[in-house]
Amino acid sequence: MKTDNGDSGARIRRDATAGGGLPVTGDRFAGDLEGTIERAFLRAGGLSRDEVRRRPIIGICSSWSELNPCNMGLRDLAESVRSGVAAAGGTAVVFPTISLNENMIVPTSMLLRNLMAMDVEEMIRCSPIDGVVLLAGCDKTVPAQLMGAASAGKPAIMLTAGPRGCGQFQGRSIVTSDVWDLVPDRLEGRISDAEWDELEGVFAPTVGVCNVMGTATTMAIAAEVLGMALPGSAAVPAVESRRRDLAERTGVRAVELARAGTRPEDVMTPPAFDNAIRVLSATGGSTNEFIHLVAIAGRLGISLGLDRFADIGERTPQVLGVRPSGPFSLEDFDHAGGVPALLAVLEPVLDSGCVLGDGRKLANVCAAVRAAPPRPHPCLRSLDDPFEHKSGLVVLRGSLAPRGAIFKRSAAPRMLWTHRGPAVVFDYHTARKRADDPGLHAAPDSVIVLRNAGPVGAPGMPEIDFVPIPAVLRAAGITEVVCVTDGRMSGTEGGATALHVTPEAAVGGPIGLVRDGDEIVLDATTGTLDLLVDGHELARRAAETPPHASTARRGWERLYVEHVLQPDQGCDLDFLVDHG
Repeated sequence: MKTDNGDSGARIRRDATAGGGLPVTGDRFAGDLEGTIERAFLRAGGLSRDEVRRRPIIGICSSWSELNPCNMGLRDLAESVRSGVAAAGGTAVVFPTISLNENMIVPTSMLLRNLMAMDVEEMIRCSPIDGVVLLAGCDKTVPAQLMGAASAGKPAIMLTAGPRGCGQFQGRSIVTSDVWDLVPDRLEGRISDAEWDELEGVFAPTVGVCNVMGTATTMAIAAEVLGMALPGSAAVPAVESRRRDLAERTGVRAVELARAGTRPEDVMTPPAFDNAIRVLSATGGSTNEFIHLVAIAGRLGISLGLDRFADIGERTPQVLGVRPSGPFSLEDFDHAGGVPALLAVLEPVLDSGCVLGDGRKLANVCAAVRAAPPRPHPCLRSLDDPFEHKSGLVVLRGSLAPRGAIFKRSAAPRMLWTHRGPAVVFDYHTARKRADDPGLHAAPDSVIVLRNAGPVGAPGMPEIDFVPIPAVLRAAGITEVVCVTDGRMSGTEGGATALHVTPEAAVGGPIGLVRDGDEIVLDATTGTLDLLVDGHELARRAAETPPHASTARRGWERLYVEHVLQPDQGCDLDFLVDHG
């Protein structure tokens, strides 16, 4: 998967006298010939002779798109990155890749994450650049760029888009996760058309990613902890001038990394991934990071099984209480010192020798925080006084999820952490229609089983938006039920939902054999998820269940369905994983 550092970039500077040790490879005549052509085309774009010969060439890989408002601020940030690259003696060239907006891609942006990762990998690997700045923001663009950069193997550093501002609705501040709380009121007519139109106008008042601890910010934090972004960059608002300063410093750092030849694999080490898992546990962040971390690690030949997440989570208290896993805002976290302050709290349980994005070891960053501590804020607690004494995220296993499932107990009512009840089975593709059936038999203790929402079955493992609570229960005022699904959930959502049930229904998982009325037991305190049906009966049902018939006939969707791995393996394509 990986290439020698700077092999194609070296061709355009065959006669360079400055390059800080950047390698020169290949036959001299061939290099001069190819280099002349490459230099000529770069100069056609406005670069000078000196810029294409005597400086490290830094690509700025941008997922800016007018179809992706979460990432629309990246075009301006690219210019600040360019200034930093130039100040450090490099030459910056901006290039685009496909861009994935979580809410505008049908059926789901997760279907295209691996396609974007391939796009990023090939553009980095095949282009004449010595290093790259990754500009991304929303849920899938961040992991896709990290996956692609890991496989390409050239020096890389990331800057994320930052969270959007908060809107005002009916006299209160409103954030992304509020919409899920308002949907039941809208469905039952308690919010009028005019009020809903008002919400639409204030829900996303600026560019930037979701302003809660959703997948976008959870992954931005992971990029920091993995050493792929500057410390303190994840939670800075998208529209603040501080983010432009971060962009310029990121450009400077990219040149330093290119001169040193530092690759993603040099910083994204197994201890760094353990640190990222521990920070995920301590924040109660998005459940989607389980999938993305496994996929990024897999590109580097590092195996992250769910047992690793479970073990670390059981030994990590939740010290951050940001919505939807607590009462505080993302802005509160930023004011409390952001990721560096969080790392300083967690340092006793982290590997402090890992290198962060600015080249300092984690221990040095934590020491700097203690030397000049930010103003205390109740959103960030100590290890001795956490919000929860164990992770807000728990791995479930059992007869219904032999290879695992995820439960976000930090965003679920405590009374539903343990539950036993009869199944009401929904297929993802017809769930809304069945949920509105007035004759559907459902009770407050029912367990909603939403299946065929996995990587193969949907396809693409879409977010389930919100649990399809049957109309008969909504009419009775029931707004919280237990749900079990082989699909995903937005990191902005809460609820008592067991997610990522593996294997999924479409590949023969037990969730595909559940029938209405079957008893299901979920226990988020012991990490179990069981279907109380005799094994012989399940075998009989399996024999009667026809195999999943994919509707994918051509193009990317067909390639995806034929090669996608299950959630516990990161949902990457099997031929993209580095098996060492």
